[in-house]
Amino acid sequence: MISTEVLKKVKKIEIKTRHLVNNLFGGKYQSAFKGQGMIFSEVREYQPGDEIRLIDWNVTAKNNFPYVKIFEEERELSVFLVVDASLSESYGSKLKLKSELGAEIASVLGLSALKNNDKVGLLIFTNIIETFLPPKKGASHILRIISELIKKKPSQKGTDISNALNYILKVINRKSVIFLISDFIDNNFEKSLKILNKKHDVICIKLFDESENNLNDIGLVKLHDSESDEEFWLDTSSQLARNQFQKLRNEKNIEFLNYCKKNNFDIIPISTSSDFVKPIINYLNNRDKK
Repeated sequence: MISTEVLKKVKKIEIKTRHLVNNLFGGKYQSAFKGQGMIFSEVREYQPGDEIRLIDWNVTAKNNFPYVKIFEEERELSVFLVVDASLSESYGSKLKLKSELGAEIASVLGLSALKNNDKVGLLIFTNIIETFLPPKKGASHILRIISELIKKKPSQKGTDISNALNYILKVINRKSVIFLISDFIDNNFEKSLKILNKKHDVICIKLFDESENNLNDIGLVKLHDSESDEEFWLDTSSQLARNQFQKLRNEKNIEFLNYCKKNNFDIIPISTSSDFVKPIINYLNNRDKK
Protein backbone atom coordinates (compact mmCIF):
# COMPACT_ATOMS: atom_id res chain seq x y z
CA MET A 1 0.00 0.00 0.00
CA ILE A 2 1.40 3.41 -1.00
CA SER A 3 1.25 6.03 1.76
CA THR A 4 -0.61 9.32 1.31
CA GLU A 5 2.71 11.19 1.56
CA VAL A 6 4.23 9.17 -1.27
CA LEU A 7 1.10 9.63 -3.38
CA LYS A 8 1.36 13.41 -2.94
CA LYS A 9 5.01 13.32 -4.02
CA VAL A 10 4.16 11.13 -7.00
CA LYS A 11 1.42 13.53 -8.07
CA LYS A 12 3.71 16.54 -7.65
CA ILE A 13 6.53 15.10 -9.73
CA GLU A 14 4.06 13.70 -12.28
CA ILE A 15 2.51 17.14 -12.82
CA LYS A 16 5.91 18.82 -13.10
CA THR A 17 7.46 16.29 -15.44
CA ARG A 18 4.33 15.87 -17.58
CA HIS A 19 4.43 19.62 -18.23
CA LEU A 20 8.04 19.29 -19.42
CA VAL A 21 7.13 16.34 -21.64
CA ASN A 22 4.15 18.11 -23.22
CA ASN A 23 5.97 21.39 -23.82
CA LEU A 24 9.58 20.43 -24.44
CA PHE A 25 10.47 16.77 -24.71
CA GLY A 26 7.64 15.09 -26.59
CA GLY A 27 8.55 15.77 -30.21
CA LYS A 28 12.29 15.78 -29.60
CA TYR A 29 12.16 12.39 -27.89
CA GLN A 30 10.04 10.94 -30.69
CA SER A 31 12.40 12.11 -33.42
CA ALA A 32 15.53 11.09 -31.50
CA PHE A 33 14.35 7.58 -30.64
CA LYS A 34 12.72 5.73 -33.50
CA GLY A 35 11.94 2.07 -33.97
CA GLN A 36 14.65 -0.54 -34.19
CA GLY A 37 14.54 -1.03 -37.97
CA MET A 38 12.37 -3.48 -39.92
CA ILE A 39 10.43 -6.50 -38.70
CA PHE A 40 8.81 -9.36 -40.63
CA SER A 41 5.14 -8.83 -41.48
CA GLU A 42 3.95 -11.48 -43.98
CA VAL A 43 4.75 -13.30 -47.23
CA ARG A 44 3.22 -12.80 -50.66
CA GLU A 45 3.71 -14.21 -54.13
CA TYR A 46 6.79 -13.06 -55.99
CA GLN A 47 6.21 -10.22 -58.46
CA PRO A 48 8.55 -9.03 -61.24
CA GLY A 49 10.94 -6.50 -59.77
CA ASP A 50 11.06 -8.04 -56.26
CA GLU A 51 14.54 -8.55 -54.83
CA ILE A 52 15.72 -12.15 -54.96
CA ARG A 53 17.25 -11.83 -51.48
CA LEU A 54 13.71 -11.42 -50.05
CA ILE A 55 12.52 -14.81 -51.32
CA ASP A 56 11.28 -17.08 -48.52
CA TRP A 57 12.72 -20.39 -49.70
CA ASN A 58 10.80 -22.53 -47.20
CA VAL A 59 7.40 -21.17 -48.26
CA THR A 60 8.49 -21.27 -51.91
CA ALA A 61 9.38 -24.97 -51.64
CA LYS A 62 6.02 -25.84 -50.05
CA ASN A 63 3.96 -24.01 -52.69
CA ASN A 64 6.09 -24.66 -55.79
CA PHE A 65 5.93 -20.94 -56.50
CA PRO A 66 8.25 -18.14 -55.31
CA TYR A 67 7.14 -16.13 -52.28
CA VAL A 68 8.87 -13.10 -50.83
CA LYS A 69 9.02 -11.76 -47.26
CA ILE A 70 7.36 -8.42 -46.54
CA PHE A 71 8.80 -6.21 -43.81
CA GLU A 72 7.45 -3.14 -42.07
CA GLU A 73 9.08 -0.52 -39.89
CA GLU A 74 9.17 -1.43 -36.23
CA ARG A 75 7.98 1.67 -34.40
CA GLU A 76 7.63 0.36 -30.87
CA LEU A 77 10.58 0.76 -28.53
CA SER A 78 11.43 -0.81 -25.21
CA VAL A 79 12.97 1.75 -22.88
CA PHE A 80 14.74 0.81 -19.67
CA LEU A 81 15.48 3.19 -16.81
CA VAL A 82 18.46 1.89 -14.81
CA VAL A 83 18.83 4.06 -11.71
CA ASP A 84 21.63 4.09 -9.12
CA ALA A 85 20.25 4.26 -5.55
CA SER A 86 23.53 3.89 -3.64
CA LEU A 87 24.22 6.14 -0.67
CA SER A 88 26.45 8.52 -2.64
CA GLU A 89 23.32 9.55 -4.55
CA SER A 90 21.89 11.01 -1.32
CA TYR A 91 24.11 14.05 -1.60
CA GLY A 92 23.56 17.51 -2.96
CA SER A 93 24.89 20.88 -1.85
CA LYS A 94 22.75 23.10 -4.07
CA LEU A 95 19.24 22.77 -5.51
CA LYS A 96 18.60 19.08 -4.84
CA LEU A 97 20.10 15.71 -4.02
CA LYS A 98 21.48 13.56 -6.80
CA SER A 99 18.80 10.99 -6.00
CA GLU A 100 16.03 13.61 -6.40
CA LEU A 101 17.55 14.82 -9.65
CA GLY A 102 17.78 11.25 -10.96
CA ALA A 103 14.14 10.54 -10.06
CA GLU A 104 12.95 13.64 -11.96
CA ILE A 105 15.02 12.81 -15.03
CA ALA A 106 13.81 9.20 -15.03
CA SER A 107 10.21 10.41 -14.68
CA VAL A 108 10.52 12.76 -17.65
CA LEU A 109 12.06 10.01 -19.78
CA GLY A 110 9.38 7.54 -18.71
CA LEU A 111 6.54 9.94 -19.55
CA SER A 112 8.19 10.79 -22.88
CA ALA A 113 8.31 7.07 -23.69
CA LEU A 114 4.64 6.75 -22.67
CA LYS A 115 3.71 9.57 -25.05
CA ASN A 116 5.61 7.75 -27.80
CA ASN A 117 3.68 4.54 -27.00
CA ASP A 118 6.85 2.74 -25.93
CA LYS A 119 7.21 0.09 -23.27
CA VAL A 120 9.11 1.20 -20.18
CA GLY A 121 10.94 -0.88 -17.59
CA LEU A 122 12.78 0.04 -14.39
CA LEU A 123 15.80 -1.30 -12.56
CA ILE A 124 16.96 0.29 -9.30
CA PHE A 125 20.32 -0.91 -8.01
CA THR A 126 22.94 -0.47 -5.32
CA ASN A 127 25.50 -3.25 -5.01
CA ILE A 128 22.48 -5.54 -5.48
CA ILE A 129 19.33 -5.38 -7.61
CA GLU A 130 16.86 -3.48 -5.41
CA THR A 131 13.84 -3.22 -7.76
CA PHE A 132 13.01 -4.65 -11.17
CA LEU A 133 9.88 -3.86 -13.20
CA PRO A 134 9.61 -5.48 -16.67
CA PRO A 135 8.78 -3.18 -19.62
CA LYS A 136 5.09 -2.36 -20.01
CA LYS A 137 2.90 0.29 -21.55
CA GLY A 138 0.29 2.49 -19.94
CA ALA A 139 -0.09 5.48 -17.64
CA SER A 140 -0.66 3.37 -14.52
CA HIS A 141 2.64 1.55 -15.12
CA ILE A 142 4.54 4.84 -15.49
CA LEU A 143 2.98 6.15 -12.27
CA ARG A 144 4.13 2.98 -10.53
CA ILE A 145 7.66 3.58 -11.84
CA ILE A 146 7.59 7.18 -10.51
CA SER A 147 6.30 5.86 -7.19
CA GLU A 148 9.15 3.33 -6.96
CA LEU A 149 11.69 6.07 -7.73
CA ILE A 150 10.32 8.33 -5.00
CA LYS A 151 9.69 5.85 -2.21
CA LYS A 152 12.82 3.77 -2.74
CA LYS A 153 14.65 2.93 0.47
CA PRO A 154 17.57 0.80 -0.66
CA SER A 155 18.64 -2.07 1.57
CA GLN A 156 22.33 -1.60 0.70
CA LYS A 157 24.75 1.36 0.61
CA GLY A 158 27.29 0.39 -2.01
CA THR A 159 27.48 0.53 -5.81
CA ASP A 160 28.00 -2.29 -8.29
CA ILE A 161 27.30 -0.99 -11.77
CA SER A 162 28.67 -4.14 -13.42
CA ASN A 163 26.20 -6.30 -11.51
CA ALA A 164 23.29 -4.15 -12.71
CA LEU A 165 24.47 -4.18 -16.34
CA ASN A 166 25.05 -7.94 -16.31
CA TYR A 167 21.54 -8.43 -14.92
CA ILE A 168 20.11 -6.34 -17.77
CA LEU A 169 21.98 -8.49 -20.28
CA LYS A 170 20.39 -11.62 -18.83
CA VAL A 171 16.78 -10.43 -18.64
CA ILE A 172 16.41 -8.27 -21.78
CA ASN A 173 16.55 -10.13 -25.07
CA ARG A 174 15.06 -7.51 -27.38
CA LYS A 175 17.24 -4.53 -28.30
CA SER A 176 16.27 -1.64 -26.04
CA VAL A 177 17.12 1.95 -25.25
CA ILE A 178 18.75 1.99 -21.81
CA PHE A 179 19.15 5.15 -19.75
CA LEU A 180 21.79 4.51 -17.08
CA ILE A 181 21.38 7.21 -14.41
CA SER A 182 24.23 7.31 -11.87
CA ASP A 183 27.09 9.37 -10.45
CA PHE A 184 29.37 6.53 -11.66
CA ILE A 185 31.35 6.50 -8.43
CA ASP A 186 32.45 2.91 -8.90
CA ASN A 187 35.32 0.91 -10.37
CA ASN A 188 35.80 -1.72 -13.05
CA PHE A 189 32.41 -1.44 -14.74
CA GLU A 190 33.61 -0.22 -18.15
CA LYS A 191 33.89 -3.69 -19.70
CA SER A 192 30.28 -4.52 -18.75
CA LEU A 193 29.15 -1.17 -20.16
CA LYS A 194 30.93 -1.86 -23.44
CA ILE A 195 29.32 -5.31 -23.77
CA LEU A 196 25.84 -3.95 -22.98
CA ASN A 197 26.23 -1.13 -25.51
CA LYS A 198 26.97 -3.62 -28.29
CA LYS A 199 23.58 -5.24 -27.80
CA HIS A 200 21.52 -2.23 -26.70
CA ASP A 201 21.44 1.55 -27.14
CA VAL A 202 22.92 2.82 -23.86
CA ILE A 203 22.79 6.48 -22.79
CA CYS A 204 24.73 7.35 -19.62
CA ILE A 205 23.36 10.22 -17.55
CA LYS A 206 26.14 11.23 -15.14
CA LEU A 207 24.91 13.10 -12.06
CA PHE A 208 27.40 15.20 -10.13
CA ASP A 209 27.63 17.91 -7.49
CA GLU A 210 30.18 20.70 -7.93
CA SER A 211 31.27 20.56 -4.27
CA GLU A 212 32.40 16.94 -4.65
CA ASN A 213 35.41 18.13 -6.66
CA ASN A 214 36.03 21.54 -5.07
CA LEU A 215 37.12 21.68 -1.43
CA ASN A 216 37.26 24.89 0.58
CA ASP A 217 39.80 25.71 3.29
CA ILE A 218 38.01 24.52 6.43
CA GLY A 219 40.98 23.01 8.27
CA LEU A 220 41.43 19.37 9.21
CA VAL A 221 38.37 17.38 8.20
CA LYS A 222 37.42 13.73 8.38
CA LEU A 223 36.11 12.51 5.05
CA HIS A 224 33.74 9.58 5.05
CA ASP A 225 32.97 7.27 2.17
CA SER A 226 29.25 6.73 2.70
CA GLU A 227 29.25 3.48 0.73
CA SER A 228 32.34 1.70 2.06
CA ASP A 229 32.23 3.30 5.56
CA GLU A 230 35.95 4.09 5.20
CA GLU A 231 37.20 7.31 6.81
CA PHE A 232 40.34 9.38 6.39
CA TRP A 233 41.62 12.79 7.43
CA LEU A 234 42.38 15.57 4.99
CA ASP A 235 44.06 18.88 5.87
CA THR A 236 42.07 21.31 3.69
CA SER A 237 44.17 24.22 4.99
CA SER A 238 46.93 22.82 2.80
CA GLN A 239 46.60 24.08 -0.76
CA LEU A 240 48.68 21.10 -1.88
CA ALA A 241 46.33 18.60 -0.20
CA ARG A 242 43.26 20.27 -1.70
CA ASN A 243 44.86 20.34 -5.13
CA GLN A 244 45.84 16.67 -4.93
CA PHE A 245 42.34 15.64 -3.84
CA GLN A 246 40.68 17.68 -6.57
CA LYS A 247 43.21 16.45 -9.12
CA LEU A 248 42.40 12.81 -8.34
CA ARG A 249 38.64 13.40 -8.58
CA ASN A 250 38.95 15.41 -11.80
CA GLU A 251 41.26 12.84 -13.38
CA LYS A 252 38.79 10.06 -12.62
CA ASN A 253 35.93 12.06 -14.15
CA ILE A 254 37.94 12.96 -17.24
CA GLU A 255 39.12 9.36 -17.62
CA PHE A 256 35.52 8.13 -17.69
CA LEU A 257 34.38 10.84 -20.10
CA ASN A 258 37.28 10.04 -22.43
CA TYR A 259 36.48 6.34 -22.22
CA CYS A 260 32.89 7.05 -23.26
CA LYS A 261 34.06 9.22 -26.16
CA LYS A 262 36.58 6.64 -27.34
CA ASN A 263 33.97 3.87 -27.34
CA ASN A 264 31.16 6.02 -28.78
CA PHE A 265 29.05 5.87 -25.61
CA ASP A 266 26.45 8.59 -25.30
CA ILE A 267 26.89 10.48 -22.03
CA ILE A 268 25.04 13.48 -20.56
CA PRO A 269 26.70 15.12 -17.51
CA ILE A 270 24.10 16.89 -15.33
CA SER A 271 24.82 18.95 -12.22
CA THR A 272 22.63 19.21 -9.12
CA SER A 273 23.17 22.98 -9.22
CA SER A 274 21.52 23.51 -12.60
CA ASP A 275 18.37 22.61 -14.48
CA PHE A 276 18.50 19.26 -16.28
CA VAL A 277 16.26 20.32 -19.17
CA LYS A 278 18.86 22.06 -21.32
CA PRO A 279 21.51 19.29 -21.41
CA ILE A 280 18.92 16.63 -22.24
CA ILE A 281 17.32 18.73 -24.99
CA ASN A 282 20.78 19.47 -26.42
CA TYR A 283 21.48 15.74 -26.44
CA LEU A 284 18.17 14.92 -28.16
CA ASN A 285 18.82 17.61 -30.81
CA ASN A 286 22.34 16.33 -31.50
CA ARG A 287 21.17 12.72 -31.60
CA ASP A 288 18.43 13.57 -34.08
CA LYS A 289 21.02 15.13 -36.39
CA LYS A 290 23.15 12.00 -36.50
